Amino acid sequence: MSNENQNNTQRQILRASYGSFIGNGVLSVAKLVAGAVSGSVAVISDGIDSASDVAISAVIAVTAKIMEKRPNTKYAYGYAKAESIATKILSMAIFFAGGQMLFSAVGHLFSKEPREMPGMMAIYVTAASIVCKLLLSLYQTSVGRKTGSSMLIANGINMRNDVIISLSVLIGLFFSYVLEMPVFDSVTALLVSCFIIRSAIRIFMDSNVELMDGVKDTSVYRKIFDAIDSVEGVSNPHRVRSRSIGGKYMITLDVEADGNMTLSQAHTLANKVEQNIRDSIPEVYDIVVHLEPYGTCPENVYGVEKN
Repeated sequence: MSNENQNNTQRQILRASYGSFIGNGVLSVAKLVAGAVSGSVAVISDGIDSASDVAISAVIAVTAKIMEKRPNTKYAYGYAKAESIATKILSMAIFFAGGQMLFSAVGHLFSKEPREMPGMMAIYVTAASIVCKLLLSLYQTSVGRKTGSSMLIANGINMRNDVIISLSVLIGLFFSYVLEMPVFDSVTALLVSCFIIRSAIRIFMDSNVELMDGVKDTSVYRKIFDAIDSVEGVSNPHRVRSRSIGGKYMITLDVEADGNMTLSQAHTLANKVEQNIRDSIPEVYDIVVHLEPYGTCPENVYGVEKN
C-alpha cells in the first residue's frame, strides 16, 4: 500500500471521527436535557448512550493520528493494528454504557416511587435523534467500507443500533401516552440496555480476528490460489498465510519453480505472482513470495495448502 493511499485513508478516518464527535456531542446534550426536563428515563438512557459515542469518536480520532506514524525498528509493520486495539476499546465502552443503563433501568423499574408521565419534549428530541443518527450511521459505514476501517464500520453499526434504540424509546413513549402507563418508559430502557450489551459483545468478538492474525473472509485463499494458477512456470503453492493489518491483507506464500533458472528469472517470476495476486485482491498491505526448486516442499508445512 502506497504512502499516499495510506495517508488519504487516515485523513478520511479522521474526518469521519470529527463528524461523529460533533454530531453525537450535540445529540447527547439534547437527549440528557430533554430526558431530565421531561422526566423520561429511557431518553436519559439514550442520552448516556450518545455520550459514550462521543468518547468512542475521540478514541477513533486519537487512533487515526497514531496510525499516521511511520514504521520504525520497534514496529516494522507500522501502526495500522492500533485500529484493532481501538475497536476492542470501543466494544468495552459500549458494554460499559449498556451495563450502566441496565442497572439504572432495573432500579427504576422496581422503584416504589410514583412514576410521572414523560413530557412531549422527549418525543420531539427522540424523533430528531433518529434522523440524525441514521445519517451519521450511513456516513460512518460508507467511509469504513471505503477505507477498510474496522473501527469505523463498528462505529457505524453502533450508530445503526442507536437508531433502533431511539425507535424503541419513541415507541415506549408512544405507548406510555396512549395507555397512560409510564412503566413502559422503564421497560423500554431495560430492553435498550440489553440490546446495547449484545452489540458490544459482537463487536468485541469480531475484533479478535485481526488481533489473532486471522482473516474474516476466508475466500481470500481461493483468490490467491487462482491468481497463482494463472502464472506459467510456478506450481504447488504452499505455506500460504494471510492476516489483516488495518483492514488490508498481509500475504506470505511459497511456490515451486525450475531450480535451474537464473536469479533474475526467479525474481521476474515472483513479481508476476505478486502482481497477479494484487490484481485479484486490491486490499493488499504487502506480499512475500518465496520460490523453491521443484520437489523440495517439506511435509506438514504450516499454513494453507491448495486442495
